[in-house]
Amino acid sequence: MSSTPPPAAFSLARPLPANFARSLPHRHCARRRPALTMVVTAAKPATKPASPCFSSGPCKKRPGYSLVEALSDAPLGRSHRSALGKEKLAEAIRRTKDVLQIPEDYRVAIVPGSDTGAFEMAMWSMLGRRPVDLCYWESFGKGWLVDAINHLRLEAVTDFAAAEYGMLPNFSSVNKDHDVLFTFNGTTSGVRVEEGLEFIKDDRAGLSICDATSAVFAMHVPWGKVDVLTFSWQKVLGGEAAHGMLVLSPRAVERLESYVPPRPLPKIFRMTRRGRLDEGLFEGNVINTVSMMCVEDYLDALKWCDKVGGLDGLVKRSMDNLAVLEAFVDKNDWIDFLAKDPKSRSNTSVCLTLDLPKDKVKKMVEMLAAEEVAYDINSYRDAPPGLRIWCGATVEAADLQALTQWIEWAYNILADK
Repeated sequence: MSSTPPPAAFSLARPLPANFARSLPHRHCARRRPALTMVVTAAKPATKPASPCFSSGPCKKRPGYSLVEALSDAPLGRSHRSALGKEKLAEAIRRTKDVLQIPEDYRVAIVPGSDTGAFEMAMWSMLGRRPVDLCYWESFGKGWLVDAINHLRLEAVTDFAAAEYGMLPNFSSVNKDHDVLFTFNGTTSGVRVEEGLEFIKDDRAGLSICDATSAVFAMHVPWGKVDVLTFSWQKVLGGEAAHGMLVLSPRAVERLESYVPPRPLPKIFRMTRRGRLDEGLFEGNVINTVSMMCVEDYLDALKWCDKVGGLDGLVKRSMDNLAVLEAFVDKNDWIDFLAKDPKSRSNTSVCLTLDLPKDKVKKMVEMLAAEEVAYDINSYRDAPPGLRIWCGATVEAADLQALTQWIEWAYNILADK
């Protein structure tokens, strides 16, 4: 008598072969995975995301991205100091200002070291004249506090910390006469500042210095509230790493030209010459060698922005992505947002908590990766156990919709164990 295999809904221990990793349509996401034995107790969803890339950085490339097409005009092998190289860098700055609607009198520069390099550049060059209020509610913001106290050795630093992950701090005592440092969007907590930046006063005497790397191109920035803003290419636009962007208001320029910090500055942090702003830096005359391949990739992403409606179109795409997860959370009581207040809930780095112990959350992440439906969605190591799903503008809402079905599938398996 011949036997027939059990239906997919039966419990079945199934070891995945060691050579399970294979070439994907999204080769930039492909990686070898260790053999994993898992117990299948529910029918798998019929549809997988077209792209399994939901990492919070580096993030997914734009829809329809082609490496050959994106880099077809890259000046490889040419100097970044050549006329062509300078033209490309100046175009990157100009397009950045256009897409982000940066005021005409603000300066924009391409700097070394990704967002970290840009933010450290501002801290080391500008801080020390006034007391500092440092507001943080996740890991990277706390890192700026550590740098301010332990490395810059600033004496007058007040920290405004959130009571716990998923919350904003109390901003009521932030002093307008102090320099204020904050992250626009907490990449590791899924918590963003509320619209309007009300805690930053229009008549402030100090500078407002903002790390906005996981916010720009997905959230509107009230530029009148910001004196220094930094970001990188590899977040919302899905660009490549290692290059940072530094945006300065006229007030920030005045600080640079009137204040000499009591510390030596490495060459890659210097923005002035003989007491005046180095204007060339903000025209594409970069401090050190950049990757013209990465510059071309960034230009490709900026051109795509125009095709989807500019900044408003980018914000809408990200908000539509968040709406997919909000609908999923609303109908399932075993999953919730780490950020409880919708007004401060990130629409890029969305952090979720699960009604599962830590080891099962880890197992869920492994299962989803093994099924090639989601890569790199584990929560940040310092955050509560859960999922962190990137919802920036390059992600498709249909892929998130498909992913939610797989999350539910994995949860049903793990919750029954």
